[in-house]
Amino acid sequence: MLSGQGIRLSSVLLLVLWGLSPLNVHAQSSWSKILPKVSTFSSPRVTDLNRDGIKDVVLGIGRLEFMACDSAIIALDGKTGELLWKNPAKDQMYGSALLKDIDHDGVEDVIIGGRVGELQAINGNTGTVIWKFDKKTPSLKNKKWYNFYNPQLIPDQDSDGLEDIIISNGGDVMVKPYDPKRPPGELVILSSASGKLLAEAMMPDGKETYMSVSVSKHFKNEDYRVIFGTGGETIGGSLFVGSLKDILAGNLSAAVKIATSPDKGFIAPAVWVDITEDGIADIVANAVDGRVLAFDGKTLAPIWTVKIPNSEAYTSIAVGDFTPDKIPDFFVSVAKGQWPKLETTEQYMINGKNGEVAFRDSLGKYQTSTPVVVDIDGDNEEEVIMSINYETRDQFGRKEFLNTLAVIGFKTNEVVELLNGLPGHNLSSTPWIGDIDNDNMLDIVFCSSTNKNRTYSFDGMQVSLIKTAIKITKPIRWGAYMGTYYDGVFHVDGK
Repeated sequence: MLSGQGIRLSSVLLLVLWGLSPLNVHAQSSWSKILPKVSTFSSPRVTDLNRDGIKDVVLGIGRLEFMACDSAIIALDGKTGELLWKNPAKDQMYGSALLKDIDHDGVEDVIIGGRVGELQAINGNTGTVIWKFDKKTPSLKNKKWYNFYNPQLIPDQDSDGLEDIIISNGGDVMVKPYDPKRPPGELVILSSASGKLLAEAMMPDGKETYMSVSVSKHFKNEDYRVIFGTGGETIGGSLFVGSLKDILAGNLSAAVKIATSPDKGFIAPAVWVDITEDGIADIVANAVDGRVLAFDGKTLAPIWTVKIPNSEAYTSIAVGDFTPDKIPDFFVSVAKGQWPKLETTEQYMINGKNGEVAFRDSLGKYQTSTPVVVDIDGDNEEEVIMSINYETRDQFGRKEFLNTLAVIGFKTNEVVELLNGLPGHNLSSTPWIGDIDNDNMLDIVFCSSTNKNRTYSFDGMQVSLIKTAIKITKPIRWGAYMGTYYDGVFHVDGK
């Protein structure tokens, strides 16, 4: 059973899948950590911080917008769930961390962004700050800086022997929702070692940006291609492919516009994945207006488009082998309605070969968590694990909100709950799945609020680890937000 305080040690998975026996939680090693007075938009990242051989959990959290928090970035012991370290920030740290050893101590460090120009690099072992993006330095203080999104690594630009980072910055929260007069977003290149600004380039259409970038090496030369988008919930925008060379030169006017929308923008990170079988990564992206779009990576020409009616997409895309043809397929969860009236979600599995919808369901209340993918039953066709919010009524008829994890299998189109519903709601945190302790069994890390009466609350949350008896039979290729390697790239061999 599950209680408001987290996973009881006697918990049992409800899952019975495709001929497998009921699967028990490893009670002695599953845990749940309650964090009072906060919640999260961030998705968990894992890496061994305390050098005990078990991966630990890194997460951004916060209080309500505009409120400082003394524990806005946290690390939890992967073995016990206990706090390893915490760091403050002056607003929500909603980003998901980039992990990279930038101080050469043998432990991956944490680079994570948030609202109002918050961007920090933190020593993964000690929790001490390596650097903060400081808007008050002379070279930066003459302009406004907005939200930082998820950073990505690029080749070393300042000759210090370390890969550097590219990150998008944009989104002025003080502008009214339908006001078209919005400050333009930027793509920014920073030194990973120091946070020093190396280059910046304004959006080519002069519009705002909320999209985390995805980066891929160009198939013709040593340059890199960057997918980025503009616009938002109420303002039109476009999807672009630009080059690292142009960003370094401070001018994105040569970026190729591959899609546009007059009334809605492009927010969720796009994916690099080869669906044309030519060895070149193609592009698949969600548009806020409910379209799922695929483009040829070589020519940037459209391949297929799926229009989901009466929907808006704020989630990214899960990639996996869901059909027998072995061309990667896609699973999306979209919001029904129009912002801000978004209450429920629908899910679609799209055949990557031809863009045909092969599965459709309507599961749960509104959220922006992205599904993850694993082959649970070892049959070489993968299943989806996703966070689902749902609503029930207590004995007095009052609404209560619960959050669970569900498995979706496409051979039988079955949807099975993985655990009893936790009292609370998940805003947007994507679960992490993988092997946290090297026992070759599937582990799941996920987040949810602890308030069962409200869907949008920052008054308590929990981070939970479930140890399962599901054997990992092949590399997990889409096991976290933006994929197993957090980069928006589908790695065919899992590396």
